[in-house]
Amino acid sequence: MTHFSANINRIALLRNSRDNGLPDLLHAAKTILDAGADGITVHPRPDERHIRMNDIAPLAALLKQYPDREFNLEGNPHHNLMAIVEAARPHQATFVPDAVGVSTSNRGFAAGAEMEAVKPLIARLKDKGVRVSVFVDAEISAVEAAHAAGADRIELYTEPYAVAFAAGGTGRAELALQKFVQAASRAIALGLGVNAGHDLNLHNLPDFIRHVAPDEVSIGHALIADAIGFGLDTATRLYLACCHGK
Repeated sequence: MTHFSANINRIALLRNSRDNGLPDLLHAAKTILDAGADGITVHPRPDERHIRMNDIAPLAALLKQYPDREFNLEGNPHHNLMAIVEAARPHQATFVPDAVGVSTSNRGFAAGAEMEAVKPLIARLKDKGVRVSVFVDAEISAVEAAHAAGADRIELYTEPYAVAFAAGGTGRAELALQKFVQAASRAIALGLGVNAGHDLNLHNLPDFIRHVAPDEVSIGHALIADAIGFGLDTATRLYLACCHGK
């Protein structure tokens, strides 16, 4: 079964457009958890354009009320992530190589110098009992480098698959999926867990899960877009149905 972690950055982004605290981030997270989501993901960036530093402790406290759910903190370990993770002690930290100026994550860590640079940071968090996942492109070399660096899991950057799926044509999407299947298979052979995320939605998620069978997917933008039409509770349940095969 694939676990569904809801990324709530977009809710925070909307809240930050006004000074009245609406929508209430904690209330939204509780709604998602009460609807059955397996976890909550946030990606605090240095400019605090969505998740703010003072959001982290209340979210961590909320997750303690749901002991069977997971708190995943993701971000660039060379920016602000390490101190946040060491203070909050989430279940999982996901290393993402996003540059300060990008609007959203747009690539994974590459094999070589980039992965070598995060190796001691992975060890540092694992020593504190935090599971570490590394965001990678669907490349065997990156998967193997993440394993060599000590990661517990990889998170596959799925935008190339989403783009191929949206372009139409079964053949194009299936061709894109092959790289993800191969990368996931190699990760599993090395003993790594497999997460996935970026531009997954209710349309392209079923095929991805059917072929790749990741341990976990993290979805935010599409979840909130669907919540506008369905409501947050129903949208969460629709993604759970995809992930849990119901």
